[in-house]
Amino acid sequence: MPRPIRVLVAKVGLDGHDRGAKVIATALRDSGMEVIYTGLRQTPEMVVSAALQEDVDAIGISILSGAHMTVFPKVINLMKEKGMDDVLLTGGGIIPEDDMQELNTMGVGKLFAPGTTTSDIAEYITAWVKEHREF
Repeated sequence: MPRPIRVLVAKVGLDGHDRGAKVIATALRDSGMEVIYTGLRQTPEMVVSAALQEDVDAIGISILSGAHMTVFPKVINLMKEKGMDDVLLTGGGIIPEDDMQELNTMGVGKLFAPGTTTSDIAEYITAWVKEHREF
């Protein structure tokens, strides 16, 4: 690839636990990706706006608050409104398997549960970007 994969990592809503997001951001950076970490208490609108400004290939949302069935649909709908059909929306946290499947049906990419290796996450993002993005 002529440039590094660009990933925006975000924490949406009032979820103040960001250790996992920082671990993922560091692991993705260490795997050769450019990572933009937006910090805590972002809104879906802020995340999509930052993703557009930064011209990212993927958005990763870390969520532990239980608001995943509100946050992910809002973000995916905003991405569709902005024509970001070639940007991956992925993430992870405490998300029940049934909810993961429903979110996948809505257009959200693979979601990762606690305990997933950072290399699995980096490999998934890399493979998705190579298949769906043009450099």
